Amino acid sequence: MGGPNADAAGDSFLSERSAKVFVAGHRGLVGSAIVRKLRDLGFANLVLRTHAELDLTRQSDVEDFFASEKPRFVILAAAKVGGIHANNTYPADFIAINLQIQTNVIDSAHRHGVKKLLFLGSSCIYPKFAPQPIMEDALLTAPLEPTNEWYAIAKIAGIKMCQAYRIQYSWDAISGMPTNLYGPNDNFHPENSHVLPALMRRFHEAKVRGAKEVVVWGTGSPLREFLHVDDLADAVVFLMEKYSGLGHVNVGSGKEVTIKELAELVKEVVGFEGQLVWDSSKPDGTPRKLMDSSKLANLGWTPKISLKEGLRDTYKWYLENVKQ
Repeated sequence: MGGPNADAAGDSFLSERSAKVFVAGHRGLVGSAIVRKLRDLGFANLVLRTHAELDLTRQSDVEDFFASEKPRFVILAAAKVGGIHANNTYPADFIAINLQIQTNVIDSAHRHGVKKLLFLGSSCIYPKFAPQPIMEDALLTAPLEPTNEWYAIAKIAGIKMCQAYRIQYSWDAISGMPTNLYGPNDNFHPENSHVLPALMRRFHEAKVRGAKEVVVWGTGSPLREFLHVDDLADAVVFLMEKYSGLGHVNVGSGKEVTIKELAELVKEVVGFEGQLVWDSSKPDGTPRKLMDSSKLANLGWTPKISLKEGLRDTYKWYLENVKQ
């Protein structure tokens, strides 16, 4: 659907390394990895704005930005994100802020002549009980997970908006849906972080204190998929270069680990010598959550960073940037 073939000679993303690329959300886990990747590849004209410099929820400000900067490419990695607690506490923020950001950026990008836009979502867009591994066509087939449906609805709207602009205007807007991500610039906050950075912080602090054990919630049996954020950044460049289609694309590692295996790996990487104790009175969450990324694999992209190598890299970053 829409637009010339992205592979046409001299017409690809990678052939335009002097073009202006707007990375929205460049200070987050995802955006910062995309910026690192683009700089490594020689993209010299990145357009970056902090939240203080450009509030993406303000339509007139976004409009003025696109009118003056006129970027050629847009990668939309800006979003209000958070865990279950935040989603339950601030549902209005999660739906309104994300809808505002997406609508403002996608619409202004189209009207100001952006050649190609990539919208990034999340695996939480899928139904709570979607068949595993989750294929792209599971979208909108059943009810969502109630704890994060406000965020999920906004992200689904973003996918549909990209599709609508492609259908109506033949505009090259695409969507990628990453699995659970980790890596440098992750959130290691004691209460608000996801499972992997939370474990890393707890094992590190236990090691420093010389604690004899670390208690982890649940049984350790749920299966989860993780992708290093530098692999995601590599996939983003691949999609910008190679993909121009109506459907969204899952971006995952295709590999599952139990939370127990994950905890043992983190413990080993951190060098915590004590015991791991499982508190099975605490909830496990969804038993399995794996995305089917065969669509992306068939296009020719697969991840390169193993979980152990990625954890080592993340712990190194943690030691240099987070620990007190």
